[in-house]
Amino acid sequence: MDDPDELAPAVRSILSAARERANGGPEAEVGGTVSVAPRDLAAAFDRAEADGRVPLIAEVKPTSPTTEGTREEDPVALAQGMVAGGAAALSVLTEPEHFGGSVDTLERVRDAVDVPVLRKDFVVDEAQLDAVESDVVLLIARFVGDDLGNLLAAARDRGFQVLVEVHDREELERALDAGATTVGVNNRDLAELVVDLGTFESVAPHVPDDVTLIAESGIGSPADVRRMRAAGADALLVGSAIMDGDVEANTRELVLAEADGGEDDGGAVADDGEDDCEDDANGGSDTRNTTETPT
Repeated sequence: MDDPDELAPAVRSILSAARERANGGPEAEVGGTVSVAPRDLAAAFDRAEADGRVPLIAEVKPTSPTTEGTREEDPVALAQGMVAGGAAALSVLTEPEHFGGSVDTLERVRDAVDVPVLRKDFVVDEAQLDAVESDVVLLIARFVGDDLGNLLAAARDRGFQVLVEVHDREELERALDAGATTVGVNNRDLAELVVDLGTFESVAPHVPDDVTLIAESGIGSPADVRRMRAAGADALLVGSAIMDGDVEANTRELVLAEADGGEDDGGAVADDGEDDCEDDANGGSDTRNTTETPT
């Protein structure tokens, strides 16, 4: 893994908490080895495309370190609203200390919907894979370093599909060498916590055609959706832009971004750092400063 000192303080705190949970500390994740019969993520994306929807993973996230307050509604109701709005899949935060997530919430959501569910957490140890069944798990290349190949294999042995998150070409090469078949490009730099949609555009051309490519972070409007799709995104992962307001309406606006032939988006969906990033004062810059964390 990269030098922790190169990561933003909020990110270092999240990593520390993840290691504590893996090592039996508070909120420790313990239990037997899980065995998953997953819902097919690629098939869900194909169904969305066939239906004229942009394949979208909508994220259920109660709170985050720099978000004021907590979304108090039942996460199951929020998840069902996202699916009603056309989400092809869901992401559910299970990190408890910084995001108010839990494995119980993921279990309840997965029982209530029929789309694939991604477990959004900061997995740094194989033991964490056995905390809960989900259809997809996230591995962040920068966080797991040389353990990526082993964790990827361990997740697949349990039946999980795996989304490997990268930020640059070096991490992409490590992910591909490890055997990743679904890759997410995070537009947020974990050192500076700056979001730049150009990150995806710079990495995407180097992703093989047979790899499913997902754009993450900074997608907050139909125009952003179209930009990422034009750059090669097979699907998108969006969090706070959907959670900020009517989740069903926000989801629908993004998944139908290509159905209107590229008309002006009207600005109904809040901008998202994926989560909680803000435009620079110049209004509409591609590079945005944020104190948010890497989700």
